[in-house]
Amino acid sequence: MTLAEISELVGGELVGATEEVTVDGPVVIDGRESAPGGLFVAFVGEHADGHEHAAQAGENGVVAVLGSRPTSLPTVVVGDVQEALQQLAAHVVAQLRRTGDLTVLAITGSQGKTSTKDLLAAVLADAAPTVATRGSYNNEIGMPLTALRTGPDTRFLVLEMGARGRGHIAELAALVAPDVATVLNVGVAHLGEFGSRDAIAQAKGELVEALTPAGTAVLNADDERVSGMASRTSGSVLSFGAEQEADVRVEELSLDRLGRPSFVLAAGSEWVPVTLRLVGAHQALNAAAAAAAALAAGLSLPQIGASLDAVAELSRWRMELHELPTGVIVLNDAYNANPDSMRAAIDALAAIGADAEVRRTVAVLGEMRELGETGDAEHRAIGEYAVAHGIDEVVTVGAPARGIHDGAAATGHTFLEDNAAAVAWVAEHVAAGDAVLFKASNGARLFEVAATLA
Repeated sequence: MTLAEISELVGGELVGATEEVTVDGPVVIDGRESAPGGLFVAFVGEHADGHEHAAQAGENGVVAVLGSRPTSLPTVVVGDVQEALQQLAAHVVAQLRRTGDLTVLAITGSQGKTSTKDLLAAVLADAAPTVATRGSYNNEIGMPLTALRTGPDTRFLVLEMGARGRGHIAELAALVAPDVATVLNVGVAHLGEFGSRDAIAQAKGELVEALTPAGTAVLNADDERVSGMASRTSGSVLSFGAEQEADVRVEELSLDRLGRPSFVLAAGSEWVPVTLRLVGAHQALNAAAAAAAALAAGLSLPQIGASLDAVAELSRWRMELHELPTGVIVLNDAYNANPDSMRAAIDALAAIGADAEVRRTVAVLGEMRELGETGDAEHRAIGEYAVAHGIDEVVTVGAPARGIHDGAAATGHTFLEDNAAAVAWVAEHVAAGDAVLFKASNGARLFEVAATLA
């Protein structure tokens, strides 16, 4: 688009353009990621002002800025930069729908969003050009930036959508009107912000309400709050799960020595064997969700099964498995945490520990954030769960996670004040034959402790 077209679209004022400027490169908010022909979106944050980095972006090839005041580059000046960014994304998606063959697939849930998004994106990319959310870039800025990475040849757009309150998903979904809307589960992540699981369900269900008229809602048959969302959409419904009534089912699940699942993926009378390279029994259900969404997008079950077999990794720090030359097995799942994902990670560690070659299982655990008044009880419950599932050593890091240590409530478990102490403990105590899990909310930065073992 020309800068004049962008300015008119978002209701801005074009400043500093002495000739017609065309934007044909990426839209970015970090000047270091700029590329020739790109548009730099300048936000004013609490600690940084993007407008001050416009020159750097220009040196990297950016041709214009979308911001709230003029810069050294041609600038579209608007009153609300975020709103303008979203308007631009909505326009591009709508235009690609009119002129191309774009299918928009959106995913939400209390846990597993990023893993399922990664699996679905990998499956779809094997079939046709696909653009997907990077990492967990799933908010009111990240989602439109993802949409703006699409181009004329993009066949599938996969969007992860998160929420911090009611109405957030509705606002995001309204920008792109998904053709396939997947809701994974309703857990207790962000309970402190929503207040109750019913409130979380209400917010997550906004996604199926935003479907296009001919769209498909992909719902978890094993979660009654999710399956109940079928009444909230006018589109068709495709269910997934372990239950026999699910349209896409996980059957005959087993785990190998490193906790990697093999299973039969069944849809109606069809079935295919799937062997994942990912760790954790819960990944089978994520794969079923991705498979159901891909079926709704027009792929065949054999296509899907072959692609799932080939997925080698997910986004960074999500159930990353490393067998080190030192003889230590590291399971780095330290990108984020909530009670359900904590239990899934502990289950995976316990499965790895069942192998005769594993000498000891060690869970290095930090705080789970945004749990509100339930936080203390939920942390204690995780400590109890780890001990009940045979984890040999529970290492709790940081005062906010102290409840995990209290829940473990047995001699032989360790509490450490901070990550520096955790680094020292790991260096002294972890040895060949140990399988070590690192898990906490992102802000705890336990991935830095895990990195010291690599």
